[in-house]
Amino acid sequence: YKGPAQKKSVLFVCIGNSCRSQMAEGFARCLGQNIVDVWSAGSKPTGQIHPLAVKAMREKGIDISSQSSKKLDELPKQMWDYIITMGCGDNCPFVTSKIKLDWALPDPKDMPLEKFRVVRDEIEDKVKKLLSQII
Repeated sequence: YKGPAQKKSVLFVCIGNSCRSQMAEGFARCLGQNIVDVWSAGSKPTGQIHPLAVKAMREKGIDISSQSSKKLDELPKQMWDYIITMGCGDNCPFVTSKIKLDWALPDPKDMPLEKFRVVRDEIEDKVKKLLSQII
């Protein structure tokens, strides 16, 4: 296996860019480092990564504490290969992409760590499936 000729660009979008899209970015960055360039952003970013998202990801051996919560207009202006929205419906802004997917995931921001783990594990499964489709 040689990998794709060029990495595919993947953007994960949610409203706050503090939980779901950050965890997805962390998994995709770790598991797909040779096949995807990964970004995440929010339509109304909180400006910080939720501490429980950091903790839940550390349990999987992935450190997302150095990632940043950012607005869509802080991203490179480009046609994305994949945009994955995190179940934010009409609140998700329009960004141009070749493929757009919506992962209807609950926002764990006000949930306890146990619920964060459930959402984290679902994101991990979805990222693995996505990466297997890209390969």
